[in-house]
Amino acid sequence: MGNVTKLKGDVIIKWSSDFAYAIGLIVTDGCLGRDHGHIDFTSKDLEQIENFKKCLGITAKIGYKISGKGFVSRRVQFRNEKFHSFLVDIGLTPSKSKTIGKIKIPSEYFFDFLRGSFDGDGTFYSYWDKRWKSSFMFYTEFISASQDHIDWIRGEIYRRVGVKGHITTNSNNICKQLKYAKADSLKVLRKMYHSRKVVSLSRKRLKINKILAKIGEKMI
Repeated sequence: MGNVTKLKGDVIIKWSSDFAYAIGLIVTDGCLGRDHGHIDFTSKDLEQIENFKKCLGITAKIGYKISGKGFVSRRVQFRNEKFHSFLVDIGLTPSKSKTIGKIKIPSEYFFDFLRGSFDGDGTFYSYWDKRWKSSFMFYTEFISASQDHIDWIRGEIYRRVGVKGHITTNSNNICKQLKYAKADSLKVLRKMYHSRKVVSLSRKRLKINKILAKIGEKMI
């Protein structure tokens, strides 16, 4: 048959740990065009962009995007009508930030998807609670502008790990924040980082491990 030339935006649609991680990144930092083919992924982290390309197996060129406030981010843009349709079928839509709800993820890859979502819009932080002697607090947090989406994530985590977390709203009353503290946080983290080999944003992973080391814990 001869050699097959792979186009820069070709995506093999097959569920795997890496593929589910990339879907999590798209849900948080990606954008679907209304032309039924255009896909955009933007991030300030070069590693995030490279992880995205690697997990989808695409070779699209990395460009730049400047926000209205002058902030520079890296971006990958490509056209793939089949992949675009697939994303719509599993629950994504153009202008998705406030309308997104459930995402159709195979059960065995949910925490890979969640790790991608966390690397896109999640955060991990710690502090000493001055109200209690020697009380070191840490939280794993997932963020979304959609109440339906954050409720779905919460329900899926509870079904799999048995921890409820709690939801707050940010100061601008725009984003919902799903938070897990201490022991519950560890349970979620160890599911997301279930192997040392999984793709992740290294700066977040390093930060988590440094904080957990203070209490003699680690993710895996």
